[in-house]
Amino acid sequence: MISTRDDGLRLDTDPSRIDVDRVHHWLSTDAFWALDRSRETVARSIENSLVFGVYAARTAGDDENGGGSGGAEGPEGAEGGGHGEQLAFARVVTDYATFGWLCDVYVAREARGRGIGTWLAESVVAELAPFRLKRLMLATVDAHEVYARAGFQPIPAPERLMIVFGADAGPAVGHAPAGSPATGGRRGSA
Repeated sequence: MISTRDDGLRLDTDPSRIDVDRVHHWLSTDAFWALDRSRETVARSIENSLVFGVYAARTAGDDENGGGSGGAEGPEGAEGGGHGEQLAFARVVTDYATFGWLCDVYVAREARGRGIGTWLAESVVAELAPFRLKRLMLATVDAHEVYARAGFQPIPAPERLMIVFGADAGPAVGHAPAGSPATGGRRGSA
């Protein structure tokens, strides 16, 4: 899938165009759910997911690698094409039959406020629509409105969901730290 907005931004699902170093930096240093995630883990997650990248319009001043450091072929991929610097990323873990999990959605700080997150979420929903998944889910702490614009809604029966945390999972997404306002200032697990 390649889609271009009127402002020249491009969305692409080609994994060879993802700037793995940039995505690793974003997630491991600025995304609370992935702080300190290793580059190896980021690379493996990209290899095993349906990925979405949003790129600035390529300008005459961009270098031949599209302004990023990309993979072996750079963010231009084997086919070339007019992609500039990567501005956003998302990935979906899916079986393409019944279920998908949208995760690691990130828009570069300098690109926020331009509707990129909404466009990205809408594009994910559109890309997966032909597969007629029974559920496409995500977890968010503070972007409910962004995802609602793409059709996401609160889970009707959250008490039916359960989770197993891996040894390296870190704090649970959506689980408020002990002593935070969300826990009423209480310490310990809920």
